[in-house]
Formats: sequence, C-alpha cells, structure tokens
Amino acid sequence: MGFLSVLSRPLAAWTARETRYWSRNAVLFQQRIFQQLLFSGKGTLFGKDHWLTSVKTYVQFREQVPVRDYEGLKNYIEKIKAGEENIMWPGKPLYLSKTSGTTSGVKYIPITRASIPNHINSTRNALLSYIHETGNSRFLDGKLIFISGSPALETMNGIPVGRLSGIVNHHVPAYLRRTQMPTYATNCIDDWETKVEAIANETLHENMSFISGIPPWVQMYFDKLHEKTGKKSKIFFLISISSFTVV
Repeated sequence: MGFLSVLSRPLAAWTARETRYWSRNAVLFQQRIFQQLLFSGKGTLFGKDHWLTSVKTYVQFREQVPVRDYEGLKNYIEKIKAGEENIMWPGKPLYLSKTSGTTSGVKYIPITRASIPNHINSTRNALLSYIHETGNSRFLDGKLIFISGSPALETMNGIPVGRLSGIVNHHVPAYLRRTQMPTYATNCIDDWETKVEAIANETLHENMSFISGIPPWVQMYFDKLHEKTGKKSKIFFLISISSFTVV
C-alpha cells in the first residue's frame, strides 16, 4: 500500500466526522453561511442595489433579491468583465469561467477566491467519504487522469478567463501532480478528437486508477481505449459531483 493510500485513511475518518457534524446541524450552518454572504455582499454594487444592509432574515432576502436568469444579471457581469471592482463580490473575481448554453450565447461566471475551494473540496470530500465507507484507498496509488478543458487561460482586464474544468486543473493538489496525466501540452490541445487521441496514446499502457472529468468526455475516452485495444474498461466507482468521475 502506497503513501497516499495510507495517509488518506485518518483524513477520511476526520472528514466523515466533520460531515456528520454539519449535516446534523444543517440549519445552523446554513444560517451562518447566509449571514457571511450578507456581510460580504452588502458593500458591493449588487448589495447596494438590493439593500442588503437592511436584510435580517431569509424572508426579507427572498423579497429583495428576486430569482433571475443570466440575462437578469448580465449588466453586473458586463461591469465585472470591464474590470470594475466590488460589483457582485468584494474586489475582482479570481477567474471568469467561460461557458456556453442554449440561451444568451457565451456566459461568463465569476469565480472568486472565496468560491474556488468549493470546486476543490467537494471533490476531495467525496473521495474521502468513499474511502471511509468502503476502506478502499488503493486507487490513490495508481495514475491520475483529469480530462478537462484547456488549462491555458486568456486575460480580460486583468482577470484570467477559461473553461471551469481548465481553471480547476490549476488547483489539483501538489501531492497528486506527480501521478497526474495527461501532460500539460496535451491538455492544451483545442480540437477534441485530436486531444482524446493523444490522451489515449499517453495513458494506454499506464495503471490508470483515478479518472476525473465531465461524464461525456470520460465516455469518449473509454470509447477510444476500446477502439484501440478491443477491451472494455471496468468501472469500480462512479460519482458525479462538480463534473467529477472516478473509476
């Protein structure tokens, strides 16, 4: 058993205790988070437009901050893209996640220093919870593959811009990077067909025990491996949290 798999056991037990604690006190933690968000947001343009300083309860918040789609928030997003500060959160966002959908064309989602840990810690905690429940940590001793969008980022008025999966790739913990695949150069390939071919060639003869990525991309990777080898991949563990898959 390798170093990471051994080290993960006590950390998994600690994470399980923490998860049980906050889940048994969910209302209390929700109220704390609500108050923290109000405190942080009240001095922003969005907070001032919605009188967050006067909000004391969730009912007041619901009345003063209506649910809306991207178009309803677009005027704030445009100010952020222009480099203005304190628009929807204090300061400037750490990143702008560029995404597309069926409406509104290309969308830009602010990713702040406060929010980026949610994208990392939820994945980590899901893995540790699995280890705690099953006792299986051996997959940490093999090679890791993170099938993501390109980690190469553009810049817009001082803010790095890219696909969310590419942004998250920059935050893979250092202790996992020594076994991470594919190479950075391969991950930066824009054309998907070329990219999946390169990923398959790099990983074909490796002991891949941990695979992460948007489920359709992972399926295409498996299909490519099957095409090259005639063998089917065996899935031991599949979870979908924040576009996260492990096999």
